[in-house]
Amino acid sequence: MTSRRALVSFGIGAGFSTLVGNGWAKASTPLLAARANRHAKKQLVCIFMRGGVDALNVVVPHGDDDYYKERREIAVPAPGKEANSVIRLDAMFGLNPGLSALLPLYRAGQLGFVHAVGSPNLTRSHFDAQDLMESGTPLDAFTRDGWLNRCVATLPTDVATSPFRAVAVGRSLPRALYGSQAALAINDVESFGLRAPGGVRERLQAGFRSMYGAGGDDAANAGLAAMTTVDLVREKTAGKYVPENGAEYPKPGRPLMNVARLLKADLGVEVAWVDAGGWDTHANQGAGVGQLAGRLKDLGDSLAAFHKDMGKRMRDVVVVTLSEFGRTVSQNGTGGTDHGHGGIMLLMGGKLQGGRVFGDWPGLALDKRHEGRDLAVTTDYRAVLAEVLTRHLGLPELAQVFPGLPSNSALNRKLFA
Repeated sequence: MTSRRALVSFGIGAGFSTLVGNGWAKASTPLLAARANRHAKKQLVCIFMRGGVDALNVVVPHGDDDYYKERREIAVPAPGKEANSVIRLDAMFGLNPGLSALLPLYRAGQLGFVHAVGSPNLTRSHFDAQDLMESGTPLDAFTRDGWLNRCVATLPTDVATSPFRAVAVGRSLPRALYGSQAALAINDVESFGLRAPGGVRERLQAGFRSMYGAGGDDAANAGLAAMTTVDLVREKTAGKYVPENGAEYPKPGRPLMNVARLLKADLGVEVAWVDAGGWDTHANQGAGVGQLAGRLKDLGDSLAAFHKDMGKRMRDVVVVTLSEFGRTVSQNGTGGTDHGHGGIMLLMGGKLQGGRVFGDWPGLALDKRHEGRDLAVTTDYRAVLAEVLTRHLGLPELAQVFPGLPSNSALNRKLFA
C-alpha cells in the first residue's frame, strides 16, 4: 500500500506539471474527458525571447548608415559584402544569416516582422519589463492576471471548458497565463505526469485515486482532474512522435515540437506558450556569426521545422514572438549591447500578409533615438497582439484583455488578410 507521505514526496516531486485555475477544482473528471475531445478552430503560439533580444541584429537596418557607424565590430556585414552577411529583404532591411531557414517562408508571405516595437514602459529591468509586458498593462504594476489568461476568458469558443485551452510548454506557468482561467504547464509531453520506474507509476496513480476517493471537496476534485488530465495527454499522444512532411527539429526546438504534438492531438488547445531564454548579450555578441547568430539559427531552424511539421494546419495557427525590450544602438566595450528600448516581433502562419517588415522605422540618427541611445518604439506591442487576437482568434473586443490600450496605436498596415 502506498502511503500518503510517499505519494507526496515521490509522486508530486517526480513530475506533476502545474494545473491552475478555478475550473480544476469544480470540474468532474468524466466531463473533463468529454470536453477535451474538441478541436480549437484557430490557435495561437507565443514564444517569449527572455533577456531582451537585439532587434538590430535580428532584422538588420542595412540601409541606415548609422547602424554601421555605431557597431563597428558587431554589425552584420551589408548584403553581399562578405561571408555571413545580411540576407537582403529590401532596400532598408535584411535578415541575420542565422535566420536563413526562414527566408523561404518570408518570400512566400507566411512570415513577417514588426520592427521598432515595444512597451510604453521605460524600465530597463528584465524582471519588471517581463512582468509588465505579460500583464498586458505595462503602465499598471498592480494587475494580478496576465493578458493571455484574460484572452482565454474572453474568446467565444466551443471548447470553452476544455482543460487544455491554455498550455505552457515548460516547468511553470508564465505570468501571461496567470488568472481565473485554467491553464496547464507541461514540461515535456513524453514524460508528462508521474515519472517513476517500472510499475511504480501505476502504483502511484492507484494510490492517488484511492486517496482522492470519489472527490467531493475542491482538493479532491482538483486531484482527480489532474489525474484525468495526465491520462488524456498520455492517451492522445501515445507512441513515439514522428514529425510530418520530413520536418527535422534541432535539439533546442523540442519545446516547439511538443507544441506541435499537442496541437495535433485535438485536445482543444487554443493558446500555447514557450519560453526561450539566452538573449541577454552584454558581451561577445557577434555579428553574422557568434553567440547571437547561433541562438537565432536555433530559433529559425525550429520555426521552419514547426511550420513544415504542421503543414496545412498552419492555416489555423499563428506564431508570434515577444521580448521584453531591445538593446542599445551602440555596441559596448565588451563586444555586446546593453538593455535598450525598441525591439522586434516575428509573426508566422494563418492569413498573415507577410513578406514584409511592418511598423514605422524611426531611424538611428542620434536625435531619433530613445534617450539618445536606443531604437525608439513606434508601435506598441499590444497593438500587434490586438490584431492577432481579433483578426486571427476572433476575439470580440479588446477592453478586457488590454485595458488602456490607446485607440491610435494601430499598425501602419494590416497584418492579416
